[in-house]
Amino acid sequence: MYQLEEKVWFWLFLIVPVMLVVFLWTVFWKKRVQKAFGSTVVLKRLSPDLSFFKSTLKFSVLCLAISGLVIALVNPKIGTKLETIKREGVDIVFAIDVSKSMLAEDVAPNRIEKSKQLVTQIINNLASDRIGIIAYAGKAFPQLPITTDYAAAKMFLQSMNTDMLSSQGTAIDEAIQLSRNYFDDEEQTNRVLIIISDGEDHNDLSTEVAEAASEEGIKIYTIGVGSEKGGPIPLKRNGVVMSYKKDQKNETVITRLNAETLRLIAKEANGEYIDGNSTAAVVEQIRDILNAMDKKEFEAKEFAEYKDQFQWFLGIGLFFLILDVLFLERKTGWLKRLNLFNENL
Repeated sequence: MYQLEEKVWFWLFLIVPVMLVVFLWTVFWKKRVQKAFGSTVVLKRLSPDLSFFKSTLKFSVLCLAISGLVIALVNPKIGTKLETIKREGVDIVFAIDVSKSMLAEDVAPNRIEKSKQLVTQIINNLASDRIGIIAYAGKAFPQLPITTDYAAAKMFLQSMNTDMLSSQGTAIDEAIQLSRNYFDDEEQTNRVLIIISDGEDHNDLSTEVAEAASEEGIKIYTIGVGSEKGGPIPLKRNGVVMSYKKDQKNETVITRLNAETLRLIAKEANGEYIDGNSTAAVVEQIRDILNAMDKKEFEAKEFAEYKDQFQWFLGIGLFFLILDVLFLERKTGWLKRLNLFNENL
């Protein structure tokens, strides 16, 4: 496991392509000026020790030196000690609707982005609970297994979009069914499934599956994203709305929040329905719900110590920097013997 302490210094890598452009322009300019003074053969006889290879080698070494110094400034750290830490918490699985209806913009910026914001803020307010993520549309797909790595969870969360699953429609029952396989700790007394959706369900099995999940000790909380007024589903290309989704009669589809379906699912699994319009209200309500639950102690392995590794890259950078100073642009004896570019004609 590693950490990058000062990522902002990565911007200095832009120096390398700038140097490359300047180097190539200088080579081109020199050749053009040399041609103005005489033929290549005559110039080689007048300056037999000049070497294009040595100039290129010096430039390459200088780039390596800069790269080493930049990485040293970033200061990579490597975990050296893995410790087992005891924590208390509950197991939480987030099931996020990624069907096309989540592109509707009746909530800003749209339903899918609003859902990701809600989950991110909930995760930011967790203490030591384990979390997992499921994406679902016509089918459910595991995104992240149960873990305590919140950074990884947020990374996977940001990559979610409505194009990640080819099967269209909304099958909430499949998300619930998949979540039952997520809870791997039989001793965990509190298992929580949080469904974030607009409530559009294309089958009637969700309440039955929710009831079955409840019998296994899973509490389901549903968060409704969208408005009852609804809105069209934009079809975009490069961020520009080209048209809106049509039905078989070529009429614009209006997708609306179906809060009633989400309420029934939550009721069957001893949970609650939460209106997702206010992020702060959702986070506060979820926090209160989790705080009221009994916490189970579990063990998690974490890197407890990270050691600086910048000195290695600093040494590499200084080595190549010194090497660049020692290199001369003129030919040396060993280079003349190699005759890499047939220069000794």
